[in-house]
Amino acid sequence: MRMMIIAEFLLVILKVLWAFVTAGAKWIVRPKEKSVAGQVCLITGAGSGLGRLFAKEFARRRAVLVLWDINSQSNEETAEMVREIYRELDSPMPKDGTVGGVEEVPPFQPQVYTYVCDVGKRENVYMTAEKVRREVGEVDILINNAGVVSGHHLLECPDELIERTLVVNCHAHFWTTKAFLPKMLELNHGHIVTVASSLGLFSTAGVEDYCASKFGAIGFHESLSHELKVSEKDGIHMTLVCPYLVDTGMFKGCRIRKEIEPFLPPLKPEFCVTQSMRAILTDQHMICTPRIVYMVNFMKSILPFEAIVCMYRFLGADKCMYPFLAQRKEAMNNNEDKNGI
Repeated sequence: MRMMIIAEFLLVILKVLWAFVTAGAKWIVRPKEKSVAGQVCLITGAGSGLGRLFAKEFARRRAVLVLWDINSQSNEETAEMVREIYRELDSPMPKDGTVGGVEEVPPFQPQVYTYVCDVGKRENVYMTAEKVRREVGEVDILINNAGVVSGHHLLECPDELIERTLVVNCHAHFWTTKAFLPKMLELNHGHIVTVASSLGLFSTAGVEDYCASKFGAIGFHESLSHELKVSEKDGIHMTLVCPYLVDTGMFKGCRIRKEIEPFLPPLKPEFCVTQSMRAILTDQHMICTPRIVYMVNFMKSILPFEAIVCMYRFLGADKCMYPFLAQRKEAMNNNEDKNGI
């Protein structure tokens, strides 16, 4: 019995080493991207920011788009951008050996569907999901992207805003997944993407509710990934997206130490989505941008807390959210003054 355990342990070590080798090989030889043409891709929070960019990228790859957002107007604006991409794909393409250098290709019918859905309301999610199944079909790719931030210090933040942040950024992932995972399990086919944040891996002061919601989303994602492995559903893939601060305006005013900022500026949304798409289309389990986020997360796991505090203070990351919070507070006070006039 003891020899069997030792032998099994050695086999585990070999498998771990092989996992390192295969992961390293993917850095050298870029894996081939899979096709998502004709697959139904549902994106929450598609009306702006990363959600809109994800929609455009999947449209360029001829996926059928299902766009969810709480704002009907911005969601329709995204849909029109997607339709324009479809029209470009539908235009005649030049081909050698044809008369006039142009050959008509089979038309690509625009396929984008928009739904107003507040993912912070459970019944709204389930009702809209059922409507999607009736009108579009089963979802192949689920992008849990919708997110909010309260922008208040903990003791100044109304309980309703704390609950809203946790519900939209974390709880909604449970509801959308429960709505669409059963069919994925039945077919052993699908892909679930969790758009989280580096603030779900390591935190900073002033955004306790946001950090908690993103930590929760990552915990949910990782647990579900293990459950799929235990169920031996190798046709369903999971990708966790953890970007550093993205320049979408969500954390406008956030600043680290000015001497360090040129080396670690906010990410361009287009770069973030490009990197994320590469990870999704190659079935990568996790993508952190920039790569230094991997190192910071590892160091957080091994360093004493006081050492982390020293590093935060050096980088100016300990109070990086304070300018953002101050701007939010000033904006709210100005709105109150205007309403009072």
